[in-house]
Amino acid sequence: MVTLADSMTGDHPARPCLVLSNKPQAGGLARAADRGIPTAIVDHRPFGTDRAAFEAELTRVLETAQPDLICLAGFMRVLTEGFVARWQGRMLNIHPSLLPKYRGLHTHARAIEAGDAMHGCSVHEVTPELDDGPILGQARVPVLPGDTPEALAARVLEREHILYPAVLRRVAEGDRSRLDL
Repeated sequence: MVTLADSMTGDHPARPCLVLSNKPQAGGLARAADRGIPTAIVDHRPFGTDRAAFEAELTRVLETAQPDLICLAGFMRVLTEGFVARWQGRMLNIHPSLLPKYRGLHTHARAIEAGDAMHGCSVHEVTPELDDGPILGQARVPVLPGDTPEALAARVLEREHILYPAVLRRVAEGDRSRLDL
């Protein structure tokens, strides 16, 4: 998330207004605070299985910050249709696969096990279906002989740090055409 915030300088049409996490120890919170970006925590654990109450608190915090766009990164909670509808068209996510392949978890291991020659990451608009919104950008990396999920993940992460800021800039400028790197 800090890569996104760091990209929003100069002539970039967006500015970070909040870094919000559901994990109190998330490293991005301290890095954002060091940059003077407001931070907030809405820990999901006290809400137990009450997703509506958790999302109501997320909504309250977000509405206070008044973001034009919400960029999810490492937010590993499934959001309900009601929450997504509230922010429809204004919420982006990055996913470590070439969607529509490998929605969900363990994407790198799944790509290796399938014998894929290419893997990568996708930035997509968030919709109620998991990892299923319109794809706004993708970046590819080769799957190398002897790759481990960890080695492949590291190469994909490097591309995520290029792709997500580029897509964010384009969306903030009103361009939702697909970007392929």
